[in-house]
Order: sequence, then C-alpha cells, then structure tokens
Amino acid sequence: MTAAADIVALLEDSLWLGFLVFLRVAATVSLLPAFGEQSVPMRIRLMLGLAFTVIVAPAIDFALPEVTVGTLALFALTETVSGLLIGLGLRLFILALQTAGAIAAQSTSLSQIMGGAAIEPLPAMGYILTVGALALAALSGLHIKAAQLMILSYDILPVGLFAGGTDVAQWGIAQISRAFSLAFVLAAPFVLMSVIYNLTLGVINKAMPQLMVAFVGAPVITLGGLFILFLAAPSMLAVWLGALDQFMLAPFEITP
Repeated sequence: MTAAADIVALLEDSLWLGFLVFLRVAATVSLLPAFGEQSVPMRIRLMLGLAFTVIVAPAIDFALPEVTVGTLALFALTETVSGLLIGLGLRLFILALQTAGAIAAQSTSLSQIMGGAAIEPLPAMGYILTVGALALAALSGLHIKAAQLMILSYDILPVGLFAGGTDVAQWGIAQISRAFSLAFVLAAPFVLMSVIYNLTLGVINKAMPQLMVAFVGAPVITLGGLFILFLAAPSMLAVWLGALDQFMLAPFEITP
C-alpha cells in the first residue's frame, strides 16, 4: 500500500508538472514558425504541443506548488503569457520575411500576382520566400532549437511570475525594430534595382519624350525582379535563418 501511495503521488506530481509545462509550450507552439502556421490543423498543433511537453518537462526542475484554484489560475496566466512572449518573438521573423517580400514585390511591380494564394494574402515573392524559409528552418532542426529555447525560457521567465511591464515593452520595441530592419535588408537588392530602373526611365524619357517608356520598361522590371529573386533568394534565406538562430540562442537580449 505504501508503494502504491508513492506511485500515485509521483503520478500526481508528474501530471501537475506536465500541465504547467504544457501551458507555456502550447502557447509557444501556436505561434512557432512552421509548426504553428494556420494551414496546420488544430489537432496536429495540439499533438505537437503534447510532444514538446514530453521533451521539455523532464528538463525542468522547480518546486511544485500546492494545487489550489488560486494557484491554478495564477499559473495558467503566467505560463500562457510567457509562452506567448516567446512565440511572438519567433512570429516576428515570419512577418519580417513577408514584409520583405511585399517591399520586393512592390518595387518590381509584382505585388498583385498570386495575392490570395496563402491563407494570409501575400504577394508572389512573399509567398515563395515564406514557404522556402519555413522549409529551410524545419530542415535545419527547428524542432530541436525550439525545445532548447523552451527549456532556456524557464531560466529567464521563472514559473509563476509575470515579466516586468517595462522590460517587456523595451524588448517588444527592440524586436519590432529588428524585424523591420531585417525586412529592409532582405529587400534591399530589389529596392536598389527599382531606383536604378526609375532613374534610367527618367533619363530615357527626357531624351525621347515621344517614347512610351512605361510600356517598354514594364517587362524589364518584371524580368529583372524575377532574375534577382532567383539569384538572391538563397542568400536572403541564409541571412534570415542566421537571424532566427541568433534569436533562439538569446531570445531576450536587446540588441541596439
């Protein structure tokens, strides 16, 4: 009977620990790139949350609080908020890539092609870059890095405590700023080509006012945009993946 009681107590502690870990992990997985996309069915995302919980829970070591209604409500809030903070930081990298695709498409007059091909309407370039980035991240071991990030988060965001409002605000502003900087860096070749193209059209139009330069130049800018996408996409995705890896190693570091 004593052994049975010990086993029951151990099971209760394990279930309570698993529940607390699941709250944070599920919130993170719901926004995790590739695993948390809207195209992934809800049941699959639930199973992914459970799978990550099984991986993360044995690596967590903290004193389990007594199970009460107040404790349950407090931990449900703190753990969910902590998971959402981590997930939002990761989701900003997808938004940065989509913004880069939108800038590139607008610069090359391709912003309306395949605009509704995704669940979230994207230009063709944004859709191609997003799919390629998700595939690259998954192939580079995103699931392992995500599990390590979730384990690391318990050292920075302790269980049962809310992050400071000032710290979260500063961190959020820094992450948004970094996302827009990354988006512009990725789209820089297309913006540069657009500037050169428009300057060239202006010179030609000044020299030959009778020539309809817009009709002549439209195929050029479209073909040039596709050609630059073909050449620059591998480098763009490599830069994006490097930024994502850097964030996952130090998720709450505020870089200037």
